[in-house]
Amino acid sequence: MSEKKYRIESVLAQIGSIEEPVTGAVNYPIYQATAFRHPRLGQSTGFDYSRTKSPTRAVLEEAAAALEAGDAGFACSSGMAALQTVFTLFASGDHLIVSLDLYGGTYRLLERVLSKYGVTASYVDTNDLSALEEARQPNTKAVFIETPTNPLMMVTDIRAVSQWARDHGLVTIVDNTLLTPFFQRPIELGADIVVHSATKYLGGHNDVLAGLIVSKGKELSEEIAFLHNSIGAVLGPTDSYQLMRGMKTLALRMERHQSNALAIAKHLQNHPQVTEVFYPGLPDHPGYEIQNAQSSGNTGIFSFRVSDARYVEPVLRHLKLIAFAESLGGVESLMTYPAVQTHADIPAHVRDAVGVDDRLLRFSVGIEHVDDLIQDLDQALEAARAEVEGGSKNE
Repeated sequence: MSEKKYRIESVLAQIGSIEEPVTGAVNYPIYQATAFRHPRLGQSTGFDYSRTKSPTRAVLEEAAAALEAGDAGFACSSGMAALQTVFTLFASGDHLIVSLDLYGGTYRLLERVLSKYGVTASYVDTNDLSALEEARQPNTKAVFIETPTNPLMMVTDIRAVSQWARDHGLVTIVDNTLLTPFFQRPIELGADIVVHSATKYLGGHNDVLAGLIVSKGKELSEEIAFLHNSIGAVLGPTDSYQLMRGMKTLALRMERHQSNALAIAKHLQNHPQVTEVFYPGLPDHPGYEIQNAQSSGNTGIFSFRVSDARYVEPVLRHLKLIAFAESLGGVESLMTYPAVQTHADIPAHVRDAVGVDDRLLRFSVGIEHVDDLIQDLDQALEAARAEVEGGSKNE
């Protein structure tokens, strides 16, 4: 389903549905095979060994490339495996410029793994071209962007940064996990590589671990294909099938995630125990105009800062419908405390400088009824207030 004439909702719903010509199955089969017969010496069906290519994974990868307007797709065993595969494009002595507000797992990979092999990174506000220029070194090879960032929802102008990177011979890599190709397609904006933690919105049900890479350009795609096969952190056939199944409903889910998140973010802006809400769908967000210019919608995740750090623990404890759990992007609403969970591997002084402090909570808004989610938040915040104020009076 790569025809450009179809809208993305149709492409998503039809993933794998016309790929199986023998039986006409509308769901592509799970080929649970690691090896494939050769017709004769020197001939291949196109499938030889499943690490290199497998039928079920191939359908997923073709769909990913079509959705992101790229030339090739690669399905990996996790989002971190996808990042590791992409970062292996770089060698000892290479330097990367990276978004300042960054998912903790990506920071950990850069600082505790890739640094051992001589790859270095500078962390800057990637929406500031002067900061990019100041960070650029003779050995800089790429710019890595999260937009919006996790958890502070900073927005980067992908067009501007991609053009700047191209002018300097650099590769632009964009983590598109939070918006998905339904709302944002970085390659159409000039990026060279897109990565996803497909565990999140693409899978959508908190039941499959996966990562995706999409690349633009023959040479770059061939290089990533070599690394994907050589490293071998590929997605198995059952997980590939499960991910495709989740992606079929992506359009419906993202619309609901977005509408719920916007309504709740607006509600919390006026809550007496909340001092700040970070969501690019709010008109007062500093990245609002850029977001609207390069994306057709917004994510279902946002962060907010409570007025007192003592509220955090009781808020999380008193949640009933919303689960206190890591991850994001599933149909179920989850709340996370970044400072001690998703971003714990980032040093405290770095977290504090960015704004990931002890009052920040991250909310992955699910597809439940928005009024039920608001009611649950309100009762948890009120219970926390009563508990904290009651404790203060007894001291």
